[in-house]
Amino acid sequence: MDLFSSATSGKAPAPLAERLRPQRLDEMVGQQHLLGEDGILRRLIEQDQLTSAILWGPPGTGKTTLARVVAQTTRSHFVAFSAVLQGVKDIREVVAKAQQERSYYGRRTLLFIDEIHRFNKAQQDALLPWVENGDITLIGATTENPSFEVNSALLSRSRVFVLEPLAADDIQELLKRALSAQEGLGSQQLKIDDKAIEFIAEQAHGDARIALNTLEIAAATATDKTILHSDAAVAMQKAPLLYDKGAEEHYNVISAFIKSMRGSDPDAAIYWLARMIEAGEDPLFIARRMVIFAAEDIGNADPRALQVAVATQQAVHFIGMPEGRIPLAQAVTYLATAPKSNAAYVAVSEAQKKVRQSGALPVPHHLRNAPTGLMKDLGYGKDYQYAHNHADTIITQEHLPDALSGTKFYRPKDSGYEKMIRERLDWWAAQRKEQTDQ
Repeated sequence: MDLFSSATSGKAPAPLAERLRPQRLDEMVGQQHLLGEDGILRRLIEQDQLTSAILWGPPGTGKTTLARVVAQTTRSHFVAFSAVLQGVKDIREVVAKAQQERSYYGRRTLLFIDEIHRFNKAQQDALLPWVENGDITLIGATTENPSFEVNSALLSRSRVFVLEPLAADDIQELLKRALSAQEGLGSQQLKIDDKAIEFIAEQAHGDARIALNTLEIAAATATDKTILHSDAAVAMQKAPLLYDKGAEEHYNVISAFIKSMRGSDPDAAIYWLARMIEAGEDPLFIARRMVIFAAEDIGNADPRALQVAVATQQAVHFIGMPEGRIPLAQAVTYLATAPKSNAAYVAVSEAQKKVRQSGALPVPHHLRNAPTGLMKDLGYGKDYQYAHNHADTIITQEHLPDALSGTKFYRPKDSGYEKMIRERLDWWAAQRKEQTDQ
């Protein structure tokens, strides 16, 4: 049914994004690494060699469209399926019809499962026999990392194709197509200001659906058949940032944040902080990670870093948001520009490894307390050297278990305050050697 007949029959027209959905590979925009002339996915589709696949990418990058184009190009029987609304019983019905298609018409069935990550393990396992025997060719679409969300057995029988957010130029091309195509907004003879189209393309953050929905709203509210920047801004409101606090992008962003501070790049660190704040991340989660960072990556190179991080956690907890972003920003810039040392972190990691290897070695007798006469008789505390009774508190006794005598775990770096610590330890070592030689 065309747009006119939908309107005259009382039915609302389909959304603009649906009306403009490409039908052929040549109509697809973006994803050149997959669909360009030498793209692997294009070659597999054109040669009808595509087997089961997982399409992984952010919303609005063309996963559903690509699955429909595959079915159209390969003349497959296409069945769309929602992992949110349907289950194994519905799949069995699809498979029964697929077997008929294969037996009577020699045509394979392409089963497209949107949001396949919402299927649980049992539901995903149920697909395996039908995928293996060729009853269905599965194309799953997901916004989540399939390494975590798709069963390994099903993943091993599928090829993963990664779809990238559309570039702003690609989205501008889609918007212009929407304004000129008769199935789009072409019949309205609209014009659009250059700033408006650039604004929509940039603020859509690579999501074609957001861009087209925004254009449709802006077109409905524009005056004099011209879409201005102000119309686009009102229609856009605020596009949600790609940031799922329980999924991969959460970990990607916090990883970039930590590594930017570790790399002493305050500008990048502030950017990733802003990304998390704008996406609604828990500010106390950010503060906790900064406390860990201060001890792990700065350590004694600047002992004040841990104080700053802990104070920031307390400040954010005390004042809340949005003002909490200010102490967060202060702390981020301090931590990013502080001298770096992971010597304390390395020391405790190596010490734990040694403990696991050597077990519970006995405490040397001279380091044990002797609160009872029996303990004194057993030699507890014998020959202990009280540091304050010696010049410069320098003593030569061993404090490690005998089996680990002389082992070094903490190796201060030549960075910030830790340089002074290293020099002090070197001087103490020289004094002890001199005392021992005497």
